[in-house]
Amino acid sequence: MIPYYIALNFFESILKLNGYPIQEAKKQLAEIQNIPENEYEAHIFKQRKSIVEYHLKHNSFYKSFLGSSSTEKWEDIPIMRKKDLQIPLKDRISQGFNIKKCYVSKTSGSSGTPLVFAKDKYCHALTWAGIIDRFGWFSIDFNHSYQARFYGIPLSFFAYQKERLKDRLSHRFRFPIFDLSEKKLEEFLSVFRKKKFFFINGHTSSIVLFAKYLKEKKLILTDVCPSLKYCVVTSEMLYDSDKKLLQEILNVPIINEYGASEIDLIAFTNSKDEFIVNSETLFVEILDEENNSVPNGEVGKVVITSLYNKAQPLIRYEVGDAGILSPKGTLKTPILQELVGRSNDIAYLPSGKTVPGHTLYYVTKSVIEDDGNVKEFIVEQLTLETFKIIYVSDTELQKEQINTIHKAMTQYLEEGLSIQLEKVAVLDRSNRGKLKQFTSNIEQK
Repeated sequence: MIPYYIALNFFESILKLNGYPIQEAKKQLAEIQNIPENEYEAHIFKQRKSIVEYHLKHNSFYKSFLGSSSTEKWEDIPIMRKKDLQIPLKDRISQGFNIKKCYVSKTSGSSGTPLVFAKDKYCHALTWAGIIDRFGWFSIDFNHSYQARFYGIPLSFFAYQKERLKDRLSHRFRFPIFDLSEKKLEEFLSVFRKKKFFFINGHTSSIVLFAKYLKEKKLILTDVCPSLKYCVVTSEMLYDSDKKLLQEILNVPIINEYGASEIDLIAFTNSKDEFIVNSETLFVEILDEENNSVPNGEVGKVVITSLYNKAQPLIRYEVGDAGILSPKGTLKTPILQELVGRSNDIAYLPSGKTVPGHTLYYVTKSVIEDDGNVKEFIVEQLTLETFKIIYVSDTELQKEQINTIHKAMTQYLEEGLSIQLEKVAVLDRSNRGKLKQFTSNIEQK
């Protein structure tokens, strides 16, 4: 039986039991938030300087990366890109940190460049303190607010069972998004009829597809599930047309979350429907192609500094998105006027199953190891049955890796799919300089 004090506050208790100092992080977050606006510039300047000096002293990778570059002026510090980090994690970890005692994970590769990264435990606790704070703006409590979770799930037996256990203990019900066929969406609807969900949380395209299904059925979700109060979309672009559809069909406020797993929560919608940028643990810049700051109100590439991650440097790190900061924002409370980037299409399969492009993460990650081999990849759907993976790597994928891809495609998608592989020196990019990680030649049904 779970002890009473853990059951009451399960989420934070588990973080604490795993060595993440969540209470200390929440306290520091509150202290940062209490810094007056007129003192905030000095605070940011001090924290930027501190994290650069730390990594210059304790991280040989970052010292080598900087080379002869000056750090006297912030603008002279070179921009860091994912390709710069395509070396084994052990070669970019800071002195004094043990990989096994850090939070280590992989990015989804949705930008086309997968990355293994590390955060020290205090930095990761700050990440969760920020997430808890933002969801709290809407009285969403991870310990008590029942969550309808539109996410993927590992399909190997033990990982699957572990994730399901976490769902039960974390007061959430997971709707796996690998199969979004009409039959599966009908099953989703039957669950909403029975359970008293407080909020939906998950991948944008999956929730939008569910809303389209409801619209075809001429249903409003709050009529089916009256307890529902909010919907939080994440991981993919939220277009205005989709937001309008969600507001109409779900009949609850739509909250947009923008984040990067290797970084932090980057922006979150507030009660005034403003997209508030995280200025507590991050320093966010919008730069032009020459890496100069653009005025608020103009589009540029999103470049972010993680102000508290000592395990590995992510300083002036280009996340692969384009965005616009609003002139209405301040240094302490920046507002993201518009995000241009991360979008996943839908793949249509011979069986009639439809899956979001994010599913390709669960396929590609099975062959992406922490050896720096696969640098970038894109996936094209050529026909209903045929997918083409175009990748940049030091060496060709080996037969064992190719077999693993085939098995993963069968496991996460369906049997009978054909896969073509093409190794190239570089990948073509759009006029915005971004990779479209998944494209389909199949006309939408």
